[in-house]
Amino acid sequence: MNKWDQRYSSDAFAYGTEPNDFLAEQARHIPSGHCLCLADGEGRNGVYLASLGHPVTSVDSSRVGLEKAQRLATQKGVQIQTIHSDLADFAFEPESYQGIVSIFCHLPSELRKSVYRKSVAALRPGGAFILEAYTPNQLGKGTGGPPVADLLLSLDDLRRDLEGLNFVLARETERDIREGQLHTGIGSVVQVVAIKE
Repeated sequence: MNKWDQRYSSDAFAYGTEPNDFLAEQARHIPSGHCLCLADGEGRNGVYLASLGHPVTSVDSSRVGLEKAQRLATQKGVQIQTIHSDLADFAFEPESYQGIVSIFCHLPSELRKSVYRKSVAALRPGGAFILEAYTPNQLGKGTGGPPVADLLLSLDDLRRDLEGLNFVLARETERDIREGQLHTGIGSVVQVVAIKE
């Protein structure tokens, strides 16, 4: 059983069942159409986008998480497609999505560069990339996120990794995050909304 299967094996939802606050605030930027949720875990963000009328594909490396995502979708009266895959192996189809969402998806820097480059190519013109992640300033806070600097993101990193997108919102900030038991308290985050021209 991998780390994420263990994390999601409880009946409780590790990060809650409500969508990420930043995604809920910014989802209006996503044109009507297919959305891809990277590392969607137990499905709270994919299910939310489905409730807005988007066809949704949620990809994650945890089968346990994706099973809970399907249960959550059923509870909320929506449908999502789930794909069990490591993002290193996931096939990003070019110009296939109106929205790609990356919420607290922390990858080793080399893999992150590859995944985000493929994400840019996978967006349709006019499509939106929405991201929230912890920055290196989060280290030592104890309120969530990985304890490894290479897995954390800065705005400068994202401007490089998402080359080809037009940033309509881009900031590093601190905010109070209340998402289940594992994201609780003041967090240092980077937030991006970027559009493919």
